[in-house]
Amino acid sequence: MPTSIIAITNQKGGVGKTTTAAALLSALARRGARVLGVDLDPQGSLGFSLGLDIEQCTTIYDVFRGAVEPEEAISKSETCDVLASNILLSGAELEFNRPGREYLLKTALAHLEERYDYIIVDTPPALNLLTVNAYVAADSLIIPMAPEVLSLLGVAQIKETIESVRSYYNPRLQVLGILLNRYSARFNLNREVLEMAGQIAAQLETRVFETKIRGSVAAAEAPAHGVSVVDYAPRSNPARDFEALCDEIAGSRFPGTGRTGGAE
Repeated sequence: MPTSIIAITNQKGGVGKTTTAAALLSALARRGARVLGVDLDPQGSLGFSLGLDIEQCTTIYDVFRGAVEPEEAISKSETCDVLASNILLSGAELEFNRPGREYLLKTALAHLEERYDYIIVDTPPALNLLTVNAYVAADSLIIPMAPEVLSLLGVAQIKETIESVRSYYNPRLQVLGILLNRYSARFNLNREVLEMAGQIAAQLETRVFETKIRGSVAAAEAPAHGVSVVDYAPRSNPARDFEALCDEIAGSRFPGTGRTGGAE
């Protein structure tokens, strides 16, 4: 099977992109998949959340500027391999202004992808050069959102960027689905946002994932311990939900153990 490259994206911050990326990496690794996490956010949250010292790592920035080969920039976390980032990546828009700069990540991953079954890319909360690099390299996108109206606006604005990337760089790019994080069916607003998310999903020719990720204190605590919520609190609601999401995404290739969790 070819490598599947999935970018986790939403220009709105605070919607659970990094939590989703880290949890999927852990869930896939637990099932025996060979996985690589790529952090394209200059805040470096994915690497930090997986226990790396991002200030001491060789990073994706070093790869982009040609200082090291992609293979040399891979860090090993307890969960999986990671191409980390840190604040130095924030200058990418100005520093990498040469022709073909949209293909920096795709070129780097071309050296690595045969080693992995899944590559999960965490993107910054912006529609900038780094995000475009993720879209150009990826086969598919997962769009996490929080159950709030402002989060919906971020999703709607992604559509234009996706269409541009399809037209000019990557015609095969598809949206796997919209993922609702911190969801509770008990609240009217959550149910209303779910309905609006369905309308946006139709515009993007995709779906809202059946699995909704419930909130819990464990999800907030996990990054401080350097592991995803799937490893930190495997019996928690969000960990069960991420396992169920993994079934939706990769169950045919890497079946789970039957442990699932639905939304409340």
